[in-house]
Amino acid sequence: MTTDQTTLAKLVLKSQSDRRLKRGHLWIFSNEVDVEKTPLKNFTAGEQVLVCNHQGKEIAIATLNPGSLICGRVVNRDVSHPLNKSLLVHRIKQALALRQACFSEPYYRLVYGDSDLLPGLVVDRFGDYLVVQMATAGMEAQKDAIVEALQKCLKPEAILLRNDHSARSLEGLDSYVEAIGDVPEAVELVENGVRFMAPIADGQKTGWFYDHRENRAMLQRLSPGKRVLDVFSYVGGWGVQAAAAGASEVVCVDASEQALAWVGENAHLNGVDERMTGLHGKAIQVLKGLIEQGEQFDIVVLDPPAFIKRKKDQKSGEAAYRHINELAIRLLARDGILVSASCSMHLDKTALVEIVRGAARHLDRHAQIIYQGGQGADHPVHPAIPETDYLKAVFARVYLP
Repeated sequence: MTTDQTTLAKLVLKSQSDRRLKRGHLWIFSNEVDVEKTPLKNFTAGEQVLVCNHQGKEIAIATLNPGSLICGRVVNRDVSHPLNKSLLVHRIKQALALRQACFSEPYYRLVYGDSDLLPGLVVDRFGDYLVVQMATAGMEAQKDAIVEALQKCLKPEAILLRNDHSARSLEGLDSYVEAIGDVPEAVELVENGVRFMAPIADGQKTGWFYDHRENRAMLQRLSPGKRVLDVFSYVGGWGVQAAAAGASEVVCVDASEQALAWVGENAHLNGVDERMTGLHGKAIQVLKGLIEQGEQFDIVVLDPPAFIKRKKDQKSGEAAYRHINELAIRLLARDGILVSASCSMHLDKTALVEIVRGAARHLDRHAQIIYQGGQGADHPVHPAIPETDYLKAVFARVYLP
């Protein structure tokens, strides 16, 4: 879709509703729109608009979805340049420059939505292959331009559109997967010197989670000679790296048999399969079973899915985090290390530390925080959008004082 700035309709905000945008935020909520001057029902999903303050001054270009709570997402503050292939190429080149400055190999999140000024777009790079997710109507409307811009900037072998994630339903978008070029079932990547195959066609989200790169590097430093339990292991991002760093034994736990099969593939790829085993089952039940068997581990890694997806899940989600952290601590050997992670945007860093503290004290143990990590440089934080700063990892030594 091409867009001419002169044809853009205007969206007028209520008085003072441009203050957040002035601070750098990119979102416009539906209750901030002056619907008497510019009724939302007059716009279509994915349309680009000229955003005006209450006095009529043009302040930005945004993509619009009148049926969404976040009805507008700013794509440019230069109102003479709407979102099109040219702007996409510019933004992608800016994003690429950051990643190339931070990483020596082409395995990273290339585009991280709002933080790269492309709200609703995620692109993960696996060497010559790209996996793309579009979460907003505005980005979906630019699908062809996005593909062309990526091809121009990176000349990939193939691009996989994994537009089958739940966020699209909030925008009223269909779910689909589309391959552009010959896309394999799995692609290779290297993280912290360890090789992996990521199942991009059928795996979770884009097939891999680059965000914990730095935290997994910290785990490698602690792993030599240790017995490690990797809970919610997926394809072994944590566990295989621990084994590759010299862990004496690694046990991976996941509810997906297919994920554990990929753990085996990745262990074999790195020559550590003899020191790795998989346990299939739901995490809570598996952990309770290991406790009953009297198992002990030097390091327990908890990297669960988001227990708090919405604010209304806060109380129950925090209780779930506390429960699983208590189970993990009960499996720690003397002076063991707990790695407690959370990708729940609604759980802040201090809350996770408090959960670890409370879980340890409930079991009459003491916790020492030895490291706190977040997301890597390929998931940069937009300073005006706290939601982009979502990842937490607390490393704690837990012992009897």
